[in-house]
Amino acid sequence: MAADGAITSPGLPCAFSPKSRQYLALCAQDGRLRIWNTDSKTLHQEYVPSAHLSATCSCIAWGPCRTVKEGPQRKKRKSAAVHVEEQADLLAMGTAAGTVLLYSTAKGALHCTLDGGHSGEVNCVEWHPQEALLYSGSEDTQIVEWDLQTGKSRCKWKADRAAVTSLCVSPDGKLLLSAGRIIKMWDLETKALYRKFTGHSTAVTTLCFATTRPPDGSGPYFLSGAAYDRLLSVWQVRDDGKDKNSVVSFTLTDEPQHIDLYSSNSKEEAMRLAVVCKDGQLHLFEHFLNGPCKKPLTPCCTVQMSGVEDSPLPIPLLATALGTDPHSLTLAYGNHLQPVMERVEINMSDRHVCLTRDVKTTLSLSVDANISKVKTPLANAKSKVLVPGLPGHQAPITLTSLGSEKRKLGANTKEMSIEERLEEIDLSAISAQKGPVKGLPSLQMDNFAVLLVHGLESEDSDILNKVFQNKKVTQIKKTVARVPLPSVLPLLNQITRRLQGHPLGAMLMVRWLKAVLVQHTSYLSSLPDLINQLGVLYHMIESRVKMFHRLTKLNGKLLLLITQVATGGSTDTEVDHTAKLVYEEESSEDEASGDEGLPDEDHSDNWEEEDDQVMEEQNSEEKLESKANGEEDMEHENESEEE
Repeated sequence: MAADGAITSPGLPCAFSPKSRQYLALCAQDGRLRIWNTDSKTLHQEYVPSAHLSATCSCIAWGPCRTVKEGPQRKKRKSAAVHVEEQADLLAMGTAAGTVLLYSTAKGALHCTLDGGHSGEVNCVEWHPQEALLYSGSEDTQIVEWDLQTGKSRCKWKADRAAVTSLCVSPDGKLLLSAGRIIKMWDLETKALYRKFTGHSTAVTTLCFATTRPPDGSGPYFLSGAAYDRLLSVWQVRDDGKDKNSVVSFTLTDEPQHIDLYSSNSKEEAMRLAVVCKDGQLHLFEHFLNGPCKKPLTPCCTVQMSGVEDSPLPIPLLATALGTDPHSLTLAYGNHLQPVMERVEINMSDRHVCLTRDVKTTLSLSVDANISKVKTPLANAKSKVLVPGLPGHQAPITLTSLGSEKRKLGANTKEMSIEERLEEIDLSAISAQKGPVKGLPSLQMDNFAVLLVHGLESEDSDILNKVFQNKKVTQIKKTVARVPLPSVLPLLNQITRRLQGHPLGAMLMVRWLKAVLVQHTSYLSSLPDLINQLGVLYHMIESRVKMFHRLTKLNGKLLLLITQVATGGSTDTEVDHTAKLVYEEESSEDEASGDEGLPDEDHSDNWEEEDDQVMEEQNSEEKLESKANGEEDMEHENESEEE
């Protein structure tokens, strides 16, 4: 039994209708829903939501097939009664604004809108196989159960700490699988947590039950796949609780993008699995789910598609659908705006199959007249028409004469092209001024980010030079923060080229490189082939800083020598020869010479002893003087006596 609707990982959602696989629903880059008929390979319906640009479609899921009443019909006799087959009618679309849209293919219009349940982007939607219920998981970590008869939320509960990225309801409608980074199984009657499964390090993007048989002693099996993970894990729900590890794993060449499986009804029936990877390859598996398997299983057959040119390029596969015959497949390849659908027969005995197709000749947009409402725009002969580089949008525009149109007198009919408008914008003059100038549009960070993205897409060096001339760090940070994630790698490649140029320009580009690495570190670290993409930048930085250690050592030695020379030259200055202490003796004037006042070098350290000696000499001199004076007095007395 095939799974009802295929499982798609986050990105551009696409899904085949259940059972008959007659329709393929796609949401492309322009936000429009396109439903293609796989039998006639034509566009069946196209729906443009009212907020297709602001609230883009994030996930889609086909509802169960039902009997469709297209309108009032006349009553028929019982003998003329015809058995009415069930058809795939309703299609649920989750949006980035937190609403869920229900589109009816039978009416070709919007059936209803489910809002008020989520405050963040809806990541996944899942239908109940038996009742009129719908489940949705969002970035706000909540799961909402919608009642489709009333159009309102019936129940709401928190599923995980992180965002809910995948949901799946069991075939009997009793269990619900939800996953962020941890897979949880809920009982839908009581909304109680039944079991937990851990084993993925990134967000789980794929959940699907692999068996339809009722839970018995062995328990049901389900499949899980995560972002940036090249393995698909199969888990078994056991009654004894010993189901902590996965029982089977399938190896892939890249993360899974679209999955379709034919579940097994018994142990004797093999499960058939078709996986479209992100690199555009298709892997086919067949396995009997009868217990654990230690070694990872490789695909039975790998399918690739390429062109018919001399140097063929690979053609990416978008989605696939398994048929009742094990060898039949329905493939959708090309691009999301205009896919090519084809039913092929694959020989499973070949390990690798390469299909060559001429996509340019098969891409022919055929739309019914009652659906297509395309109007040819009016254009001047002098104006340039810029069209996106996508197939289906490069149709030549016929120029019509504008002479019959009514024009006002004195009106200026000359129109400026986008290229002329960009040339008139002088970013350097506006960024140098502090405030907005009258008469000139004030460029904000959004304008710089938009111009930067346009310059990266068109590889216009003039636009990139004007943007990269900005030297303000705050403006650089804000501009880099507003750059979308798909433009981060082209911006890094452009910065790498400019770093290899003139050193003065490289100094300015270092600020941009620092801002990119700081703002988008989480995104760059999540890329699996980051080393290959940033190898040139890494080797260039490594070669630039290879001699930095030796140069710093040389700089330190030179600085040490310069400081020693500077300190050595300061010791040759003139010495102050003025005396610090001068002592003069009263009695020994003759002994004084030109060196008086200079302290004795031998006794410079014994000032106290010299003072004591000086005091003793003064006392002895005073005694001698007193004796001399006494002798003179005695002589005068003797002379007077003699007289």
